[in-house]
Amino acid sequence: MTTHQTVLRARNIYKSYDGVDALRDVSFELRAGEVHALIGENGAGKSTLIKIITGAVQADSGEIELDGKVVTGNSPAQAKANGIAAIYQQPALFPELSVAENISIGLEGSGSFRRIDWKQRRARAASLLEQVGSNIDPDREVRELSMPEQQLIEIARALGANARVLIMDEPTASLAEEETQNLYRVIAKLRESGVGIIYISHRLEELSILADRVTVLRDGSYVDTRPMAGIERQELIRLMVGRELSAVFPKVDTEQGATVLELRGVGCRANGVNGIDLAVRAGEIVGLAGLVGAGRTQLARTIFGLEVADSGEIRLGDKKVVIQQPADAIELGIAYLPEDRRRHGVVLEMPIDANVTLASLNKLATWFSFDSNKERTIATDYVRRFAIKTPSLFAPVTTLSGGNQQKVALSRWLEIKPRVLILDEPTQGIDVGAKAEIHSLMGELAARGTAILMISSELPEILGMSDRVVVMRQGTIAGILSRAEATQQNIMSLALGHHELVA
Repeated sequence: MTTHQTVLRARNIYKSYDGVDALRDVSFELRAGEVHALIGENGAGKSTLIKIITGAVQADSGEIELDGKVVTGNSPAQAKANGIAAIYQQPALFPELSVAENISIGLEGSGSFRRIDWKQRRARAASLLEQVGSNIDPDREVRELSMPEQQLIEIARALGANARVLIMDEPTASLAEEETQNLYRVIAKLRESGVGIIYISHRLEELSILADRVTVLRDGSYVDTRPMAGIERQELIRLMVGRELSAVFPKVDTEQGATVLELRGVGCRANGVNGIDLAVRAGEIVGLAGLVGAGRTQLARTIFGLEVADSGEIRLGDKKVVIQQPADAIELGIAYLPEDRRRHGVVLEMPIDANVTLASLNKLATWFSFDSNKERTIATDYVRRFAIKTPSLFAPVTTLSGGNQQKVALSRWLEIKPRVLILDEPTQGIDVGAKAEIHSLMGELAARGTAILMISSELPEILGMSDRVVVMRQGTIAGILSRAEATQQNIMSLALGHHELVA
């Protein structure tokens, strides 16, 4: 039941914070039954516009219309009552509650003496999860789930709210290929039922599959709205950044040295990793590919000592090492940038300078003093080097964009001068410009002899940045591909358990 009736319109929206314009005269229109992509670099104004539409923030001027009627005094509760639902990149779930309980929040009636029908609650949760292609147990606690699983719960909850306007902010950022295809099917069903979808994504390649139209914001201003059909990816990039972007994946061939990290039969019963034989050389970027649950992150955690290997051996250079905790790994020159930067990569409430030096406090502290001047000097150097956009070294990291948060997290680990750098989804949920900067930085580190192990669910990133690709499946290595052999088809074939490669 696709229609062309306008369901939502934002008209001439202005919003500033402390004199800095976040939005300047921005207009946006959503039709019932369409997927309208909203794109732009981090800081372009996408998040501010969405917050205004959902009532979390009030515009300084401008109007929001629903079905041609101006919305006055918008608030989260009113937006929800009007049928507006949002799924954000970072799941807003209660980790101590079950899946069913999280899905039920906001969907069931309230009241102090209301009796809970637990059977019905579980059945509804299971039905909604089935619609998004998931068989997660409704009784599991959310804290036991991976990021992709939590994302699917958010989507299921939004489906249960029967939204007329659904905002999806990077919904596929932490999903594997199979889960992504499931989501595409859900979006198709919603579109057919007349739901209008605002779709925010930095994965430009998926927009041609999903979107009917695309609106571009840049530096808080409206740039253009185009039909998605026929628009080229390079044209979208030009509209977003205001200039030609020569390469998102600036891979440079570097001279590789001796083996730095070697795993011989490494296994960890606690996380399902087993029989890993792998070597990474100085100056080499090894991409670690596979479906969600294949064991990629678990292998990284084992190498870093978050989960201790109980079989095989880990070698650095020509020496066998024992890593029983992260402190051992750091002492040996191994750094690990985790997937969930907001929970594990940075300390959001702490200022930038403290975050940058968190892994190298031994350089700054003695029993009796702390060298805060040196801390500021170190942090200033990284802010300049990586062009971190911040008003101050002392600004909390939570105030930064996703790309700038990632640069702060990287700065922390680069300060220990690592021999081995493990990157888990290094560009997840950041804009195309910041991606290119981080990829360029990876190239610089490789050129200096750093051995890099990169986990990514984005096949273009794996193919664009890797010297070799290691494909994992069910906790072990399914195959290793040279750069010449590495194609999307060959990677997916190994990830799915097939061994026939296409030359």
